[in-house]
Amino acid sequence: MDVSAKTIVVTGAGRGIGRALAAHFARKGANLAVLDTDAAGAEETRQLCAAAGGSARSYVADAASEDSVIGTLDQVTADFGRIDGLVNNAGIVRDAMLVKVKDGQVVGKMTLAQWQAVIEVNLTGVFLCAREAAERMIRDGGGGVIVNISSISRAGNAGQTNYSAAKAGVAAMTVVWAKELARHGIRVGAVAPGFIRTPMVEAMKPEALAKMTAPIPLGRLGEPEEIANAVGFIFANDLFTGRCLEVDAGLRM
Repeated sequence: MDVSAKTIVVTGAGRGIGRALAAHFARKGANLAVLDTDAAGAEETRQLCAAAGGSARSYVADAASEDSVIGTLDQVTADFGRIDGLVNNAGIVRDAMLVKVKDGQVVGKMTLAQWQAVIEVNLTGVFLCAREAAERMIRDGGGGVIVNISSISRAGNAGQTNYSAAKAGVAAMTVVWAKELARHGIRVGAVAPGFIRTPMVEAMKPEALAKMTAPIPLGRLGEPEEIANAVGFIFANDLFTGRCLEVDAGLRM
């Protein structure tokens, strides 16, 4: 897909990887629908996209709310005329051990609230946004591209029962949707980032950051722009569908 003058929706675009994604496509001349629960962050990203030469609008939206997703994508369609692409990037973390044990005693466990919060945003939110975007792409004709942001944690990461389950589900849904939507000219792919230099990661203590970086073969964190480049590749390559790109500096080799 040549994204010039195409309308691309990016969820979780208020900062970090989402902001880099929006800016990447703005530089290529796309129209950007910048979605986030943080109005101020979304507006900052919109301004960045506009400065990069793209037409952009910001929207306050909750990916985990069906009414919010439907209403927002209806508004995006009204504002831009159609939706050509979606990047499902919105996500949260609520890390905890399944059961936390100290001196042979269980002293904590992942709460149901922690489980549900991550599943609702990271899995149900991806489902809702993809469903509604696909419906509008089919209705308007011309096909489209959906890219879901998974994670290398989909293979299982201690302390992330909820996050790993959600990101594994995202990768699986990518394959299902690629099979279902190909007949409508819609391609679906995924990108699984490793450890990326986001504001949340940069706020970590130096010793924790060093421990995180130590096992990475390339010896460094990834940059948000590198994930944006991977997503851009999926959009640009019309033969790509149903696969998940792992962009992790070799961490899962």
